[in-house]
Amino acid sequence: MAPNIVLITTDQQRGDCLGVEGHPVLDTPYLDQIASQGARFSRAYSACPVCIPARRTLMSGARPARHGVTMNYDTPLTLPTLPGELARAGYQTHLAGKLHLHPARKLYGFNSADWADSPAQYRLNRVSNDYQRFLIEHGQHGPDLSYANGANGNGWVSRPWHMDERFHYTTWAAECALRFLERRDPTVPFFLNLSIFAPHAPFTPPAYYFEKYMDMDLPEPVVGAWARIYDGAQRGHDVTAWRVSLKRQAQREMMAGYFGSIEHADHQIGRVLKHLPRDTAILFASDHGEMLGDHQWTRKRSAYEGSARVPFLVKLPKSFGIEPGQVRTELVELMDVMPTLLDMAGAPVPETVDGKSVLPLLRGETDGWRRHLHGECARVETMNSGMQFVTDKSLKYIRYPGTGLEHAFDLANDPDEMTNLIGDSEYEPRIEALRQIMIRELEGRPEGFVVDGRLAVTGGFAPVHLPGFECRDEPGDLKNANR
Repeated sequence: MAPNIVLITTDQQRGDCLGVEGHPVLDTPYLDQIASQGARFSRAYSACPVCIPARRTLMSGARPARHGVTMNYDTPLTLPTLPGELARAGYQTHLAGKLHLHPARKLYGFNSADWADSPAQYRLNRVSNDYQRFLIEHGQHGPDLSYANGANGNGWVSRPWHMDERFHYTTWAAECALRFLERRDPTVPFFLNLSIFAPHAPFTPPAYYFEKYMDMDLPEPVVGAWARIYDGAQRGHDVTAWRVSLKRQAQREMMAGYFGSIEHADHQIGRVLKHLPRDTAILFASDHGEMLGDHQWTRKRSAYEGSARVPFLVKLPKSFGIEPGQVRTELVELMDVMPTLLDMAGAPVPETVDGKSVLPLLRGETDGWRRHLHGECARVETMNSGMQFVTDKSLKYIRYPGTGLEHAFDLANDPDEMTNLIGDSEYEPRIEALRQIMIRELEGRPEGFVVDGRLAVTGGFAPVHLPGFECRDEPGDLKNANR
């Protein structure tokens, strides 16, 4: 019989935010357990590190250039999907949590769903999602009650959760997953996507987790000279600002809320792991990271490690014969999730999938694996440009096509990206090699990124979608969703 499959996803979790990554303060015992009993991919990326395009890639296995969206934009996904292909292969498929595809409540191959793309109530006096309905059914009434703490769904203001822990979105999503496991059809394999909103802002974990990290000596953000725009702490930042230099206390609160949200999610994931059948395969990943003040940035969309690198863990039943405890350094990306899980199920992979199954890597079969990874995003706020990047895992080249600005970092020796190598003659041949890869990736694109075989300056942001992917229906309640 095919294995049961669980895809666990968090939202906005950095690649370095795992205990087994050697994080200086963060505890993630259950995710660490998955890694030690399975495999951890230490060079995993979200090639388009922003919510909707990353999730379109997760659910289709397709690069943004194929699924058509390079920024948050509400348009239907028309490609074959991961849950749809597993349902076709005989799986019972269920979503517990966030999907963030358009239109709202389209199942995209899930047989059933406990769906909530955010804790927020998008319209007052109207139930927006299943989490909001859960609060009301349990006697929790009030306008946008889950945000009554005053924190912002895209901001750095952080504090403890204001209601009982059982009413937190993270706890709700885990309990939805457990209810599915209680009710599932035991005669067929299941595919469960436990999709947790945390640690996406608002950074409001239950008090235990917030206070735990507030009591710690938290790390300072790293700030390279190439990135610094503020010489000291600033007051008056918009709470959703992309570039910040916060007072130390506010920075500590943001970190405590963020780290606490991850540990809370980890503990709720642990509840679910306890009740999984023995023959269950698990893949854990996040849609993108969070800059968290590094290089005076917050949020995502950038090509820097805090934003683009993500956790990627795989655990397989013993019948697969995979050696546990592996730490793999090959370049993997979210487009690899769908073919990996279809490979686990023995299901065919649609031709529209750009990613590759990582199972051969876990068997030691590395021939033919990608040697570089290309990523992009249409809009990087404050930069008057989108971004493009290429990495071979040891060196990263970043270009802002709107202005022609370039960055390059030696990830092997400078993982915090403190020194911009553009103009360094020692590195120029390697940088030029990555430029040429970027030209090959972008040549012929309608945005005009390449002209006469050279990278062009386009003058401003890029279009958020490729031609032919316009939304032809009225936007729904997700128009103002957290992104």
